[in-house]
Amino acid sequence: MPKRSAPKKHAHRDVIYTDWMSNTDALMWHIERDPMLRSTVLSVWLLDRAPDRSGFAATIERTLHHVPRLRQHVVEDPLGVAPPRWESDPHFDLSYHVRHVRVPGAGTVRDLLDLATPVAMQAFDKDRPLWELYCVEGLEAERFGIILKIHHAMTDGVGMVRMTEGLVERSRDHHHRTESSRSTRSAKSLAPPEAWTYEPPGEIAHLGEAVRHRLDTTLERARRAAAALGRGITHFAGHPIASAGEVADTLESVAQLVRPVSEPISPLWRARSLGAQLDVLDVPFDDMKRAAQAADGTLNDVFVAAVAGGLARYHRTRHHDIAALRMTMPINIRSHDDKGAVAGNQFVPARFSVPMDITDPRQRLQAIGALVRNQRNEPALGWTEEITAAINLLGEAAATRVTGAMMKAVDFVTSNVPGPPFSVYLSGARIERMFPFAPPAGAAVNITLFSYDGLAQIGVRSDPASVPDLSRLMDDLRAGFDEVLAIG
Repeated sequence: MPKRSAPKKHAHRDVIYTDWMSNTDALMWHIERDPMLRSTVLSVWLLDRAPDRSGFAATIERTLHHVPRLRQHVVEDPLGVAPPRWESDPHFDLSYHVRHVRVPGAGTVRDLLDLATPVAMQAFDKDRPLWELYCVEGLEAERFGIILKIHHAMTDGVGMVRMTEGLVERSRDHHHRTESSRSTRSAKSLAPPEAWTYEPPGEIAHLGEAVRHRLDTTLERARRAAAALGRGITHFAGHPIASAGEVADTLESVAQLVRPVSEPISPLWRARSLGAQLDVLDVPFDDMKRAAQAADGTLNDVFVAAVAGGLARYHRTRHHDIAALRMTMPINIRSHDDKGAVAGNQFVPARFSVPMDITDPRQRLQAIGALVRNQRNEPALGWTEEITAAINLLGEAAATRVTGAMMKAVDFVTSNVPGPPFSVYLSGARIERMFPFAPPAGAAVNITLFSYDGLAQIGVRSDPASVPDLSRLMDDLRAGFDEVLAIG
């Protein structure tokens, strides 16, 4: 059967997969000209046993069919008219992406994290789909590990959960019931659905498609701006002084979002390297809920306040009392029902200073909660796509420099990703832990919380040039959580 062009969109479970990168995705892709800004999202799973082999192969097959992005690679627009495009990889090789390894040492969680560390640091082969999955044998007590690595240009943390939900089931025997209802093909012999098959167009056709996409996105931005202007004119007619103030606030908010910063605030965290080190800690989720309720805050307030307390303690033990540190916090902009959501990055980065000199944990939690709510209401956050579009127009080299000036002076990053509140299984094996590790994004430390099955599982990724004593940092972070959880 002859090949045919891919449709403009593919949808699965209310997630829409478009052919073109958004401006935000494109920026995440291009800034890797600077290896300090490498965008690798990592998730490390600990299973109570090895998955059923045939069930696991069928699960991978099902996921590949449901999530077209996993079979697509990035194709740059050679003329620079449009952002990069997702196209089906004609040389897709599943054996490259799914790898079987054995953990060294005694097979502890520490050994598993040490195995995952170089995986986190390595860049992707950009001629292939941007994901890797490692099946890890040899863990103690006959456990099994999974290391899942995805490029940030594909999706953010919340999107990664949606993208990989087809890998897991609600019960241990669910995969047996699923497999009995259909014949199983070998995962290595997969062929993409016909609708995904893509024949690269000629240069003239590609130029036409790129120009059309550029015009479509430009018109959409113009339509949005015109609609906002129309609302603004109507509002201005009745409230001229207030409207002028809103415009000024928006411009100042945008300036604050893109303003370059020369160096981190922390005197300890000014060195940067290409290295990484990983560690984890668990916090009972119910304890976080009780602390949030007692202080009239949110779970995220508890998380950030505990992290701030731990980082302040770390600096004090190193003989540095600091008043504040600069933090980046991604804010999820998906709707609650997430109907018709476009795949890819759906977040805006809030960058602001967090107080480190509030010793009372309740007061710190309330102060940080108010600060975070203010950041969520910043006018610039509604214009992130337009801002990233403007940055991309500078060209790859200039866009990388501009973005680096915004990101490299950040002291730490916090991310909060909700997961399933119940146990899930992978082809008959129960997943005991799902540890998240977001990219450093130029910061010295990135601390990510993933809630799963009653636990807040916290992954800490740090730069060894800034944090030569990771065990001390982890001890101080645990103490920071202990004092905040004691509120409850």
